[in-house]
Amino acid sequence: MATPKQQRQTFDPQRAFAWSSGLYDDDSVEGLKKDVIRHVVSSLGSDYASKSAYNYYNALALAVRDRLIDNWIKTQRSYYDEKAKRVYYLSLEYLPGKSLMNNLHCLGIYETARKAMSDLGFSLEDLAEQEWDAGLGNGGLGRLASCFLDSMATLGIPGYGYGIRYDYGIFHQVIEDGKQVEQADNWMRVGNPWAYERGQHLFPVRFFGEVKNWTDEYGRLRHTWTAGDTVLAMPCDMLVPGWDNHHVINMRLWSARSDVEFDLDFFNTGNYLGAVEEKIFDEKISKVLYPSDQIEEGRELRLKQQYFFVTATIQDILRRFRKKHQDMTELPQSVAIQLNDTHPAIAIAELMRILLDEDLLDWEVAWDICVSTFAYTNHTILPEALETWPVSLLERMLPRHMQIIYEINARFLREVERVARSEDCGQLCHRDLDHLKQRVSLIQERPIKSVRMAHLAIIGSHSVNGVAALHTELLKARVFDDFQRLYPQKINNKTNGVTPRRWLWSANQPLSRLIASHIGTGFVRNLDELTQLEPLAADPAFREAWRAAKLENKQRLQAYIKRKLMRELHTEHLFDVHIKRIHEYKRQVLNLLHVVTAYNRLRHGQAADFTPRTVFFGGKAAPSYFMAKRIIHAINAVAATVNADSRVNDKLQVVYLPNYCVSQAERVIPATELSEQISTAGMEASGTGNMKFALNGALTIGTWDGATIEMAQAIGPELLFIFGMREDELVSLRQHGYNPMLYYHGDEELREALDMLRSDAFSPGQHGLFAPLVDNLLHGGDRFFVLADYRQYLGAQQDVGRLYLDQEEWTRRSILNAARMGFFSSDRAISQYAREIWDVAPMAGLQNGKGA
Repeated sequence: MATPKQQRQTFDPQRAFAWSSGLYDDDSVEGLKKDVIRHVVSSLGSDYASKSAYNYYNALALAVRDRLIDNWIKTQRSYYDEKAKRVYYLSLEYLPGKSLMNNLHCLGIYETARKAMSDLGFSLEDLAEQEWDAGLGNGGLGRLASCFLDSMATLGIPGYGYGIRYDYGIFHQVIEDGKQVEQADNWMRVGNPWAYERGQHLFPVRFFGEVKNWTDEYGRLRHTWTAGDTVLAMPCDMLVPGWDNHHVINMRLWSARSDVEFDLDFFNTGNYLGAVEEKIFDEKISKVLYPSDQIEEGRELRLKQQYFFVTATIQDILRRFRKKHQDMTELPQSVAIQLNDTHPAIAIAELMRILLDEDLLDWEVAWDICVSTFAYTNHTILPEALETWPVSLLERMLPRHMQIIYEINARFLREVERVARSEDCGQLCHRDLDHLKQRVSLIQERPIKSVRMAHLAIIGSHSVNGVAALHTELLKARVFDDFQRLYPQKINNKTNGVTPRRWLWSANQPLSRLIASHIGTGFVRNLDELTQLEPLAADPAFREAWRAAKLENKQRLQAYIKRKLMRELHTEHLFDVHIKRIHEYKRQVLNLLHVVTAYNRLRHGQAADFTPRTVFFGGKAAPSYFMAKRIIHAINAVAATVNADSRVNDKLQVVYLPNYCVSQAERVIPATELSEQISTAGMEASGTGNMKFALNGALTIGTWDGATIEMAQAIGPELLFIFGMREDELVSLRQHGYNPMLYYHGDEELREALDMLRSDAFSPGQHGLFAPLVDNLLHGGDRFFVLADYRQYLGAQQDVGRLYLDQEEWTRRSILNAARMGFFSSDRAISQYAREIWDVAPMAGLQNGKGA
């Protein structure tokens, strides 16, 4: 029997963990204040009496992180205890936005933190301003990934997000003289209190080199890849809490580290740059999202990024799997890997390489494991957005992977031939066999020999999903029609969704409080409960309160604009918002033509009944996308003219919001009254901005496109402003010869607006500055049918203006828009993925919200 002294010296890890966990169980105001002050002193090395907002923000973030990591450890243990199948979501982009407020709400300590910070002399909202948006993504792809992680955590799905920890993100957009200027988004320059850098766990990532062949003891040909260069991948974890359920998952983001930190030989000979040159070269992999692919070095870096994060992720997945499993054939029963777009598609070849070359499995066994493990989400029908990589680049950088891709393709084409020659081949016909094989082959021969990554993702996955009903039908009927005939059960639809935690509860407290006061807070976890608002749409008092919440949000946006842009807004105006990535198919030019037409009507005295409005634009253009950057310039030029014209600026204003990001969207979306979703029909895969706006009570003006179609069906098409030609009508118009000049000559207002853009009306002294935009429409074929939809769009905008004058009816429709958005929750989408693709169940005890 141990003596009392020996008992005191015995270390019990379980007891120690329970004791340390208790440090963060005190979620009282006083408990949180003590933790914050402790971090100011111990973690930041500062005097708590010095009232630095930066220090107190970081200390609060660390105190919140303490509570998250406690729950994360318990969550990870529960996965092992329950032998849970795990989901790995691979995405080159994430857009989590700022973390502080969302994490406080999810932990249920928002009010506690507000009071604690007030006691310490700070406004919680002011402290939140110290945080920078995480520069981990660019647009809807990354924001969707973040919504999905939020839902996995809230639903209790055992999951992880994997990507890259970019040092500088995409870029910080500045508008100078009306033009976009790209600056480094140095979001990490003052550190990131939310991340855990796991410097002790580094995974090797290999590039280039050669493949050596050898024969095993059974006479089978084997391969060993001897790489020429090695970079190390360091994991950085950012925690993602579920809503009020103690379930915390994580994004694991990889940061590149050189395997050669410092070359002393170079240094001793005076070559000081050479001493660190290799380190700089290696670590550029995780510096910037989407380096320009207009130059060869940029294309090579992009491929390096994709393989870097994929191989590190696969190594980490297998490390975790092998803790409890020896038999690799059990992998699909324990692991589901979702490829978010084609960026991670090289993961299929990488897992095959490991199974073949390291685990020495037979091809058929390895391939069955891969197909059963992977699933692929497609996000676009645009051919230019379906990634291809030159074979020459792959052979040089990843020689073994190119060999594997060739073998996958050869076996696949043999299967295509077998199916095509079978009696039940349907529309497949052996007379068209050569053309069929060319169309579906992984290898594209022209214009340069390349690997079609979407085809690799389709062949190597057991499920391929679109992200809206129309998008999925177009995938089946046009983009991947051959694969649909080959694999009629593989392509399926999973309409996107957005998290109500971030996009209603956290971003729109005035509206959330109003809703909760009438139907409770259950809608935060079950968005279908918003249907209880429908009867309240007929209640005049509720409508008045609804308008008051909207006005509060408009005033909040007004204060933000005044602070950032030194501009005054008219909050009595209709707030008409078009914020999204700048791209021709999203048709910011169509909106701009409406603005110019409205301006002309007002200055000509032809719009006495015009409903005053402020039109907001926002979004970034890819640095090498000339036309998109010219669109931004044109918007700002028109805005400068309109806003300076005293004849019209009390009725019409135009605002361009620089550096559109998640935290900016959280201000803009709650204040929006009209949501612009005007992409060319058939071009927008889904859209999730449309969902966020409607969830916050904005009415939609849009085309019959993407998820807007399903929104119209759920809300009621009569409650939206739908205009324009439908996708099949546009196809027919193109086939029969679309002539944009007919619209130009046949519409006087359109002609006046285009002529003004082409002249120097909005660019004094710079005649023809915006002529490329006009020429692209009139002489470049108007690829996205801007002119064809112009007149209907103007008609829909007139309907908008008339309805806005009837505030009771407008508010009724606004309430019904929000009330009928239950289907568009990311919780519903993730539940479908879990049930129909991943075969994963929520953790026990978490399905109904609470869990240990």
